[in-house]
Amino acid sequence: MLMPKKVKYRRQFSPKIRAVTTRGATLSFGKYGLKSQEEGYITARQIEAGRRAITRFIARGGKLWIRIFPDRPKTKHAAEAPMGSGKGSLDHFVANVEAGRILFELDGIPLDTAKEALRLAAQKMSVKTKFIHK
Repeated sequence: MLMPKKVKYRRQFSPKIRAVTTRGATLSFGKYGLKSQEEGYITARQIEAGRRAITRFIARGGKLWIRIFPDRPKTKHAAEAPMGSGKGSLDHFVANVEAGRILFELDGIPLDTAKEALRLAAQKMSVKTKFIHK
């Protein structure tokens, strides 16, 4: 799964994401893309599950670009930890995703194949998405 090699601070605050993105909102590499329609967090596991769904469906054809990276650490307390015992330990990494951000891009395959592959990946994501093409 994707994760940073090194982070400056192991525990970060979790900001509220309430923005429509301007960066990463257009197709840059491929002809087809999966674009988020709402803001939220996407975990490294969800990105990996989407990548696997796409690569299995396109069956060694075309090229795939992942346009997001999970660089924000999320913490979690133990199951029965009492209140007031500080911040929990590192659990997983997430990517901040604003509305309008491109998540995946595809190229080198027919339109109907790309549409179905990105539909399979969209089912793995925790935000609403839509299929776009040039």
